[in-house]
Amino acid sequence: MSDGHEHNGHEHVPSRQRRRFPGISSRTYEHPADRSALVALRKLSGFDTVFKALSGLLPERSLRLLFLSDSVRVSDQQFAHLNVMLRDACYILDLEKVPPMYVNQDPQPNAMCIGLDEPIIVVTTGLVELLDEEEMRAVVGHEVGHALSGHSVYRTILLFLTSLAVRVAWIPLGNLAIMAIVTGLREWFRKSELSADRAGLLVGQDPQASMRGLMKIAGGNHLHEMNVDAFLAQAEEYEAGGDLRDSVLKILNVLPRSHPFTTVRAAELKKWAESRDYQRVMDGHYPRRDEDKDTSVRDSWRESANHYSTHVKSSKDPLMKLVTDLAGGAGDLGDRVRRGFGGFTNASPEPPQGPETGPSDSSGDDRPPRDGS
Repeated sequence: MSDGHEHNGHEHVPSRQRRRFPGISSRTYEHPADRSALVALRKLSGFDTVFKALSGLLPERSLRLLFLSDSVRVSDQQFAHLNVMLRDACYILDLEKVPPMYVNQDPQPNAMCIGLDEPIIVVTTGLVELLDEEEMRAVVGHEVGHALSGHSVYRTILLFLTSLAVRVAWIPLGNLAIMAIVTGLREWFRKSELSADRAGLLVGQDPQASMRGLMKIAGGNHLHEMNVDAFLAQAEEYEAGGDLRDSVLKILNVLPRSHPFTTVRAAELKKWAESRDYQRVMDGHYPRRDEDKDTSVRDSWRESANHYSTHVKSSKDPLMKLVTDLAGGAGDLGDRVRRGFGGFTNASPEPPQGPETGPSDSSGDDRPPRDGS
C-alpha cells in the first residue's frame, strides 16, 4: 500500500496512522433522528422476539445463498485491497466480528448492509471501479457503521416490505397500510444514511475523500471536470432556492427514496466534519458502548426534537421559513401567503402597495397576485 503507484487499476496512497476508537458507541456518530428511533427500538420490550419471528418470513437465508453463489466474496485471495479496508474499518470502530463482504456485478454504483442475524456487506463493481482507495475506504467505513448501529436489520425489513407492497398492490387497503410503514421506514433510513456517512469519515479520517466519493456517485468518474466547493454550493442553492412550490416538490421527490440526495449528504457531512462534536471524537472523547444500556429514551427524543427545531430555524428553505414564521406569530404571514408561493422567497415582506393588499380594499377584486403565481 505504500508504493504510491497504481495496481490493478487502483491508485494506492502511502499508508498513514489513523486514530482508533476502542469501545465506541454508535451513538457517537448517529444523526439525532436516527439515534432517537434506535434507542426507542432497543428499549422496546419484546422487540427482538417480534423480529426473530419475522425472520422466518424474510428471505434472508435466500439472500445469503444468492450472494455466496453468484457474487465474489472478499478475502485475502479475492479483492484483497477491499479486505484490508474492511478489517481496518472494523478495527477502527472496534467491531469485533468482521461482516462477510461480497462484490456483485452491477454497473450501478451502490453498496448495502443487510441481514437480521448477522450483517453482510455488498458492494457493486460499478462502485469499486468508480472510487479511488481513500474514497472507497470511506464507503467501507460507511457500511461498517451501518453494521455497528444495527441498521442492517431495518434495511432488510424495508427491502422485504417494499417487495411485499408490490405483491399486494391489487389489495387497496393492504397496499396502503404497508406503504405507510415503508414511507416511515424510508424517512428513518434516510437519516441513518447521514449517520453512516459520519462513520465513514471516522474510518477514513479524510473529509475531502468523503466529499469526492459522494460527488463521484452523483457525477461519475470525471474528477477533473468537477469541483467539491462547487458541488457543495449546489446543496446551498437546492436548500434556499425557489418558493413554496419548490419546497413541496422537494418533499415529493425525496419520499420514494431510501437515500438523501447526494449534495445534501455532502453538505451535512461537511457541517459535521467542521463541528466541535467531530473534533471531540477525534480527541478521544466519545460515548462508550458499555454505557448504551443506560441511555434515556426521553433524552434521545429531546435531543432529536432540539435538532429539528434548530434545523428549522436556521434553514433557508421557503417552507421552513414559513414554519418559523408560524411559530413566531409573524404578523405579515397572511399577506405573504396571499401574495402567492412565488412571493415567499424574500426574507423580508414587501410593504403594501395600493389597494391590492391594503385594508381598505373591499372591491372583491379577484385579480391574480403580481408575480403571476
